[in-house]
Amino acid sequence: MTKNIWRRTDWPLILATAAIIIMSLVIIGSATHINTPSEERYWYVQRQGMFALVNVAIAFFLMNFDYKILQGYGNKLYIFNLILLLAVMIFGHSALGAQRWIMIGPISIQPSEFSKLIMIVSIAAILNDRVGKLNSLRDLLPVALYVGIPFILVLKQPDLGTSLVFMAIFFGMVFVSGINMKLLGGIFAAVIAAMPVLWHFLKDYQKMRIMVFMDPNVDPLGSGYHIIQSKIAIGSGMLYGKGLFAGTQSQLNFLPENHTDFIFAVVGEELGFVGVCFLLFLYLVVLLRGLQIARDAGDTFGRLLAVGITSMLAFHVLVNVGMTMGIMPVTGIPLPLMSYGVSSLTTNILSIAILLNIERRRQKLLF
Repeated sequence: MTKNIWRRTDWPLILATAAIIIMSLVIIGSATHINTPSEERYWYVQRQGMFALVNVAIAFFLMNFDYKILQGYGNKLYIFNLILLLAVMIFGHSALGAQRWIMIGPISIQPSEFSKLIMIVSIAAILNDRVGKLNSLRDLLPVALYVGIPFILVLKQPDLGTSLVFMAIFFGMVFVSGINMKLLGGIFAAVIAAMPVLWHFLKDYQKMRIMVFMDPNVDPLGSGYHIIQSKIAIGSGMLYGKGLFAGTQSQLNFLPENHTDFIFAVVGEELGFVGVCFLLFLYLVVLLRGLQIARDAGDTFGRLLAVGITSMLAFHVLVNVGMTMGIMPVTGIPLPLMSYGVSSLTTNILSIAILLNIERRRQKLLF
């Protein structure tokens, strides 16, 4: 029995995930140790580490129950998700110009983060019986409306980044569901054609972010400041970096949000090109394992879950890394398992646990 359990455990995925979390704690500690009072110097690390342990314990449970049970709760979870997002609009706590958080005692949670995983389960449940049947706009419309309601609620917070994650999840899952490629191409063409119209619905700060993406010097001390400082930090790290606790942009507080959205820039500055390549290699292992688990899943629901989770993680890594390097607009999307944040960390660890569950169930059938 012990031998079979060992075989059914996806060690590459577990080790890569653990390495990213450990690396995260080290970098968060480095990024925050100067800019906090001495008595709270490692508060962020302790808090992130504590919640990582709690989530690992929950993940162990998720690894060992039959994930297929989730399929029957798809609609219930969807309704619960809508209630959460509506609660943010009514009772939410505002910060940095957005109303995205709910305070539960001393803990601030961001429901839109949990919403990503809930939507993956809900979309997988609704698509399970539609695989191979998405041949027309009429076939796709119910699924699009299903995703569209939470998409709009998150967009109203406003949280454009998470809304785009919903789109990445949606397109990844309908693609693997066998959507007619002409239909998919037509949708992309329609979105591109509608961009000039959509521009008028963006808020002023969102428009500025796009303009700054094209040229950070449009507002070098305002919206462009983050990108400029991030590029300086990454470039100054060169091959081997300046060393932990020795970065200038992050340690001297030139780089804003250095332990959250721009933590990748701290890795580039303090660990250099070598450290960045190592981190990206770990993400590559996680994403490849996610794709392989999706390919080998023993059932359609499991395949859809794995694709949704992998699409979410891949989009997060692509956009966050691109954002810090100045090749993507700033959207406030955290780097999975690296950026400080309880809600994001919980969502990502539980997502990995579901991937492990899918793989273990398949392996159980083999042995």
